[in-house]
Amino acid sequence: MAGIYIHIPFCKQACYYCDFHFSTSLKYKDELLGALQNEIRLQKDYLNGETVETIYFGGGTPSLLKGGEINALIDTITRYHTVSSDAEITLEANPDDLDQEKVSALRQTPVNRFSIGIQSFFDEDLFWMNRAHRANEAESSIKRVQDCGFENITADLIYGYPLLTDQKWKQNLELLFALNIPHVSAYGMTVEPKTALAAYIKKKVYAPMDEAQSAEQFMVLMNAMEQQGYEQYEISNFCRPGHYSRHNANYWKGVKYLGVGPSAHSFNGEARAWNVANNAKYIQALAGNQIPAEREELTEQNRLNEYIMTALRTMWGLDIDKLDNIANNASTELICAAEPYFDKGWLQREGQIFTLTQEGKLYADLVASELFF
Repeated sequence: MAGIYIHIPFCKQACYYCDFHFSTSLKYKDELLGALQNEIRLQKDYLNGETVETIYFGGGTPSLLKGGEINALIDTITRYHTVSSDAEITLEANPDDLDQEKVSALRQTPVNRFSIGIQSFFDEDLFWMNRAHRANEAESSIKRVQDCGFENITADLIYGYPLLTDQKWKQNLELLFALNIPHVSAYGMTVEPKTALAAYIKKKVYAPMDEAQSAEQFMVLMNAMEQQGYEQYEISNFCRPGHYSRHNANYWKGVKYLGVGPSAHSFNGEARAWNVANNAKYIQALAGNQIPAEREELTEQNRLNEYIMTALRTMWGLDIDKLDNIANNASTELICAAEPYFDKGWLQREGQIFTLTQEGKLYADLVASELFF
């Protein structure tokens, strides 16, 4: 079992908070798409013949691609990899791209899951973020995708920023529930260095984020999702039973994946690799049949800490027996380090499985870092 991630590094405009790699110019799109196909060919042995269970088009804005361009990339994958007949194939999409013509064209591709970047149903918030779509497009795009026969949909929301009152946050959630979306990803607003948002805050054009507001809205989120029958299977991800993202769940479970495209990351169980975050350099390297990637071999300590970080974020939790499979007697040391967090009520244990409590999820990164080896 393995996954393939394809990074499409193009956007219509730059969201103020985003620090992902992308370009607002489509000038070299054809060359980039050719380079992606060449990398898929060159990396045909990376997954050691394992069946590909998931394909994920991320970005950037993959919904800028035409149906034929998506088909060409998937055809290239199937040429060099065995793809499961029931593979989950996800396309990240912006609401403003999902007009009737585009949705109908995507129906002619193997894409069977949409990740729609809603972020908010309020125009003032979308303007504050510098999103390309407007609130009416957010709702209509979801309905259009559903009407065309796509049922496996996830929507993204953001909370914890100055314009978002608790009342508006609850309204955002109620709108999603009314639309009967089976999966929701919700993220607290973070201020990444070198983004426009960071610059605006530094210049006092925008107010800074409020950690207390973010924590309160996270609690509202968790309670609302539970009341609506959603499972919080990862800190930021909620789904109706059986509708979790197979691709993202595999990241957290340590399944192998190949990342294709500029800035894309790969993992084969023993090492991580990441491509150059520069479209021109990426295209140039692939034109010479070279993969412009750096590689890091994972030490025993790396593997222990990555397992702790990812496992604790999920409802499946941290299995202390798996720690001992990585390093002898690692579980003994971790159990001792975890005691203060059981006392605080942030961790709970059932058999050999450690999970975060609801309160503990507010401190997930802190707890994980304190358990690192």
